[in-house]
Amino acid sequence: MSYLYLILNLGSLSIPLLYSIFEKKFHFIQYAKIAFISILIMAVPFIIWDVLFTKFGVWGFNNSYHLPISLLGIPIEEWLFFFCIPYACLFTHEVLTYYLPNFKLSKSATIISGILVLILIFVLLLFHLGKWYTTINFTFFILLLTYSLKYHLEVLQRYFLSFLIILIPFLIVNGILTGSFISEPVVWYNNNENLGFRIFTIPFEDVFYAFNLLFSIQLIFNYLKQNTHEKQ
Repeated sequence: MSYLYLILNLGSLSIPLLYSIFEKKFHFIQYAKIAFISILIMAVPFIIWDVLFTKFGVWGFNNSYHLPISLLGIPIEEWLFFFCIPYACLFTHEVLTYYLPNFKLSKSATIISGILVLILIFVLLLFHLGKWYTTINFTFFILLLTYSLKYHLEVLQRYFLSFLIILIPFLIVNGILTGSFISEPVVWYNNNENLGFRIFTIPFEDVFYAFNLLFSIQLIFNYLKQNTHEKQ
């Protein structure tokens, strides 16, 4: 089914995009420009990362599930992934923030949770240093979360809970991409370059990869959104 990856991308984008356009109270489409800029800024390094990891066999793509169109060695659907999925997740967090303003952790709970996760990931990194996906992914996560605990604690208070909700569709979509419910994975991983531990069919590192991408976009979006409001 060569359209599967494309369907997953467009399916993930469709409801948030339609809701953004036609829902008049929240009207997320007003932030379309800064959302696109935020997503594009982070798409650049992540696509470079993707191209290099594909080239060196850290992961790869099953030709049976994507169109025969590629750019820099990765399928066109993989390029779309870095725009469709982040938009849907950015939209989800902003909707939750708008409609549930008190949906957040306390500062102390956020700090404690953050520190415990940092300790866990740091220990895992030490024992698996040199595995490319684990090393780069966890190093990025440690730097991002440490920085955010110091400078963006209020954003983390909301985002930790939003991310737990985002993980539900993430596990479904990424589960399909990594082989759940289908005979072969859309995206395969070289287990020599990761922990080898999976959540269903999803490499454990993927959860932190998602956080790295999505939360970085959220921070940029928040900055641009604040600047936009200040100029008005």
